[in-house]
Amino acid sequence: MKLRKIILVIGISAFAMLPGCGEWEEKYKACRAELDNLEALFNGSQQALQDCEAAKMRLSQLLESERNKPAQRQQTSLEKAGGVYDASRGTITVTLSTNVLFDSGKAVLKSSSKSNLNNISGIIKREHGGSEVWVIGHTDSDPIKKSKWKDNWQLSTERALAVTRHLIGTGVSAKQLVAGGRGEHKPVGSSKSKNRRVEIMVYVN
Repeated sequence: MKLRKIILVIGISAFAMLPGCGEWEEKYKACRAELDNLEALFNGSQQALQDCEAAKMRLSQLLESERNKPAQRQQTSLEKAGGVYDASRGTITVTLSTNVLFDSGKAVLKSSSKSNLNNISGIIKREHGGSEVWVIGHTDSDPIKKSKWKDNWQLSTERALAVTRHLIGTGVSAKQLVAGGRGEHKPVGSSKSKNRRVEIMVYVN
C-alpha cells in the first residue's frame, strides 16, 4: 500500500508540472483524498481483524477452561440425609451420635432412634443396593468401669453390630455389610460427645 501511494504521488506530481497544471492539481487532490480514504479503510480492516483474532483467542481459552472443569456432582439422597461425600475414598458417611442411638454404656438401640435408621436403610436399598456398607462404632477415651463390657473396643463393636443387625432387619442385604469397632482410637476432636458415634460408610464409587 505504501509503495503504490509513493508511485501515485510521483506520477501525479510529474503531470502537475506540465501545462494545464491547475486541472491536474485538482485531479491530484481528488486522488489523494481517495487514497487517504482507502488507506483509512485498510487500517480499519486490519484493526478489526486483530480484534477478531483476540476475541477468538479469548473464546478458545474460555472453552478450554470450561472443558477442564470437573463435572459437578449431583447431591445424593444420603447427602441430603446428612451424609458427607469423600471423593478420595469414594464414600458417603452418615455419622450418628451414640447419645441418640443408645443409653449410656448400652448397646441396645433406643426406640426413638429407629426411624432415622429406617430412613437410611431405605436409601441404601433404593440407591446403593450393590454397594459395600461399613458400620463402624467409636467411643470416647473414658475407660470402662461400671458396664459389663471388657473395654471400649467391645462396646464400640457391639454398638456397630446393633446398628448392622437393624439394617439387616429392615431389608439391607447382609452380604454388603461390614461391622467393626474402633474404640477410642479414631477421635474426631476433643469433644467426648462427638467422639461417641456410629458411622455408616457407603462406598459409592
